[in-house]
Formats: sequence, structure tokens, C-alpha cells
Amino acid sequence: MTAYSTTAATPIGPFTAVVDADGAVLASGWTADLSALLPVIHSALRPTAVDERADLGAVTRAVAAFHAGEVTAIDDIVVRQRSGAFVEHAWDVLRTVEPGRPVTYTEYADLSGRPAAVRAAAMACARNAAALFVPCHRVLRLDGSLGGFRWGLAVKEWLLSHEAHTISS
Repeated sequence: MTAYSTTAATPIGPFTAVVDADGAVLASGWTADLSALLPVIHSALRPTAVDERADLGAVTRAVAAFHAGEVTAIDDIVVRQRSGAFVEHAWDVLRTVEPGRPVTYTEYADLSGRPAAVRAAAMACARNAAALFVPCHRVLRLDGSLGGFRWGLAVKEWLLSHEAHTISS
């Protein structure tokens, strides 16, 4: 399968997205290095070739709009990820966490239907290949601290501040 990628400039650095032939996001993150994204795509979805494009249509527009302040622009972008049933469900749940209203890992586990599965919920965040579109940055530690983020805590902090500022404006 051939996939397509593009890298866009954002206020917090380059952002690369990889999409399948249908335009569904397979992987994305704040990097210009495509090789950082390909390994996180599930083996059943991993492309055999990736062609670079200047524009990925709706995905490119959503990335630009989000970073410009339209934080709900990412909501309708189709994402394609694979894992076990709980993790896939947890990723769907992440897409319902409202911008500007982060939740703790404990709250996220509860929202995912397994209140005692805090570690599993955290693992779902860690295994999320489609950063931004599946907004794992909206999950915090119980004490409100940032916790981890594949793209760095400075990026996570910027995203949370950007969403909070945009929502309160």
C-alpha cells in the first residue's frame, strides 16, 4: 500500500502527517522526520511506500486551522489505527475530550469504561500514532502535571495553553 505524507510549518515546529489512499491519518506528529512516524503505524496498516505531497487536502487544512486557533478543526479528520479492543476504544474516547478541558489519566480510564485501568489508559496515550487528531496531549497526571508526550513536554504545554486560550477567548 502506498501512503502519502506532508510536513507543514507550525508555531511549535514542523508537523508531519501520513495518510492512506483514503486520506485517513495513519500517523502524525511534530517532526520533519518521516522515519520517526512509520514505526508507530500498526504493522497491518504500515505502507510499503510513502509519497510526499505538498498538500493532503482536509488534513493539511485542519493542521493549519488548529494551529491558527480553530481548535475543533481536527475533530472530523478520519484516523485509522489498530490495536486491541480497549486501546482502540480508548483512542475513540480521547477524541471526545474537549479542547481546553484536559482530564487526568484516572478520569480518562473512567471515561473509557475501565476506572481501574489507569495504566492501560496511559498506555493507550503512549501508543497513539495520530498525535493531534487523537489528542493524547489532553491527558494529565493526577496532580495536574504534564506527564509524558512523544513530541516533548514543551509541545504538550503549548498545545494545552493554545487550546485553553482559544476556548476562553
